[in-house]
Amino acid sequence: MAFESLSQRLGGVFKRLRGKGKLSEADIKAAMREVRMALLEADVNYTVAKSFIAQVTERAMGHEVMESLTPAQQVIKIVNEELTALMGGDEAARIHIKSKPPTVLMLCGLQGNGKTTHAAKLGKWFLKAGHRPLLVACDVYRPAAIEQLQVVGKQAGVPVFTMGTEKPEVIAKAAVAHAKDHGNDIVILDTAGRLHVDEALMAELGRIREAVTVDEVLLVVDAMAGQDAVNVAKAFNEAVAVDGIILTKTDGDT
Repeated sequence: MAFESLSQRLGGVFKRLRGKGKLSEADIKAAMREVRMALLEADVNYTVAKSFIAQVTERAMGHEVMESLTPAQQVIKIVNEELTALMGGDEAARIHIKSKPPTVLMLCGLQGNGKTTHAAKLGKWFLKAGHRPLLVACDVYRPAAIEQLQVVGKQAGVPVFTMGTEKPEVIAKAAVAHAKDHGNDIVILDTAGRLHVDEALMAELGRIREAVTVDEVLLVVDAMAGQDAVNVAKAFNEAVAVDGIILTKTDGDT
C-alpha cells in the first residue's frame, strides 16, 4: 500500500537522523532526497512534492534546527507541520449554511468518481444534522443516472427532484424554486461528469452557476486518481472555483 510504504520510508529516514548528534546541511539534503523519493513512490504529484521539499528544506536549514540541541526531532516536527499544512491545516472548515435558505451545493467531477452516491451520503448527513436537503438530478446523459440518484436518495431518506432530460441549468433553477416552496433548506446538485476534463463539461457547469446562485462547489475525486488528481482539481478550480473536495474510495488499498 502506498501510504504504508510512505510511512515506513519516512520512519527509516527519521531513524537515521536521530542517530546523529548534530546535523549538517549535507545530512538534511540527503534526508530530503529520500523524503522526496518516498512521496513520489506514494504517487504524490511531482510539483507538489517538489514544493513541499523546498519548504521543508528551507525551514530545516534555519536557526531552529541547526542550533537546536535536538536537531533530528526538530526536522521531524517540521515535516509533520508541513504535511499537515499541505493537507489543508488542522482547522475544520465547515460548509457555510446561509441564513436565508436554500443553500445550494454543486457536486462536480469526472465520471465514475462517485458523485451520485456521495450526493445521497451528503444528503443523509445533513438530514441527521436537522436539515431538509433536496437532491437534484442534473446528470441527464449517463444511462440510469437519474434512476440511481432516486434509488440512493430513497435509501438515504432524502427527496429527489427530477425533470427527465431537460437542460441541467433549467433543472437546477426549477429545483431551487421547488426547494423554496417546499421548505428544503439545502439543495444538492448532482451534475454530469466526463471520462476526462473537456470544454463541454466546464461550459455546462458554468451555465448552471449562471442559472442559480451556487454557494459551495464540491469536487468529487477518486482516491485512485493518483498524481492526475492535482491536474483535475486545477482544471475544475480554474473553471468553477472549487470550495472543497470529497475524496472517495479511501477504504481501498490506494
